Amino acid sequence: QWVTMVTRDGFRVQTFDGQPVTPEVHSVSWDMVTAEIGEYRHFMQKEIHEQARSITDTIGGRIDFATGQVTVPDLNLTPELARKIKRIVIVACGTAAHAGMVGKVLIESLARIPVEVDIASEFRYRDPLVDGGTVVLAISQSGETADTLAAMEEGRVKGATLWSIVNVIGSQAMRVANGYITMQSGPEIGVASTKAFTAPLVDLYLLAMKLGELRGTLDAARLKMLAADLARLPDLVGRTLDRETAVEAVAQRLRDVSHCLYLGRGINMPIAYEGALKLKEISYIHAEGYPAGEMKHGPIALVDKDMPVLVIATQDHWYEKMLSQVEQAKARGGVVIAIATDGDTLMATKADYVLYVPECPWLLSPVLTVLPLQLLAYHIAVLRGCDVDQPRNLAKSVTVE
Repeated sequence: QWVTMVTRDGFRVQTFDGQPVTPEVHSVSWDMVTAEIGEYRHFMQKEIHEQARSITDTIGGRIDFATGQVTVPDLNLTPELARKIKRIVIVACGTAAHAGMVGKVLIESLARIPVEVDIASEFRYRDPLVDGGTVVLAISQSGETADTLAAMEEGRVKGATLWSIVNVIGSQAMRVANGYITMQSGPEIGVASTKAFTAPLVDLYLLAMKLGELRGTLDAARLKMLAADLARLPDLVGRTLDRETAVEAVAQRLRDVSHCLYLGRGINMPIAYEGALKLKEISYIHAEGYPAGEMKHGPIALVDKDMPVLVIATQDHWYEKMLSQVEQAKARGGVVIAIATDGDTLMATKADYVLYVPECPWLLSPVLTVLPLQLLAYHIAVLRGCDVDQPRNLAKSVTVE
């Protein structure tokens, strides 16, 4: 056994009885970035797999699972304010806007408040109708997105209450808001956002629960049920991410395509948008997300053997409609990849490939259905030799127009 003595002048190695030793030196080809990535090839892959943890952290301390009571003190949400709200306008860009679209369904379903989702760069220039009964809710990972900050200022000038959902503590979107909720995702290094998409979905779910409680649209029994559903979510996320090998097989099939069409309905319509955006961002494949019900209003003309169609078809109240879209795409020669619920043997007979997710309450299903789409974009990009963490022409935070 040896002991190493380290001083400001260097180091020496010796045995316990003081005899000097000349050790064989092995250089480790790690830099700090590689060390932080750990067992993963890229930050994006690491951050995808961190989502069970980031969701646990986002939930932590904010809900009493025994009663269903939600605590979000930094939002400064009082019963009086909750009753005063006439509508909520969510302003965001890119991936955050897709999270906002899911939030619209959550808040309208649970709190029965009308919600609009506006692209921040459009909102700021449109002279929008905003007043004291409006909440302008900004979503931004960095909290420094220029268009989102400008949209918040537009709301402030017109007398709206400003809320924000941010990941970076102390960011401008946090400071200028009347109240905020943090994502608790931790640093996100990859330019293409992953864990900073699913964490705000949890924040929005908690917000919808709190608003529903204060406005009387959710009784105690429903709050407990919603809390119990949320308690299971991190485990469901982990189980979904354990199926990465199945996603890799589909990525091999799609690595050389030039176009993809993503279809979703209801609360999973924004996941079609987000899945398409991820593929565009990191693999440079043209992809388009579309509401499935609009397929016959144009996109169906594009479907053939060279246009893969990815459909989000979990077993919810849109399932029969989505099954019909799969059949329509197959009838026109399309290659169909379906995101489906465990045990769905019917979908396996209809689609060319099926990526399964665990059964989940429909309000939380977007957190699961987006995971195979994130992994799919990642593995296609790796197979194409793309720079996954730093895709061309993109920046992590867009701080200018």
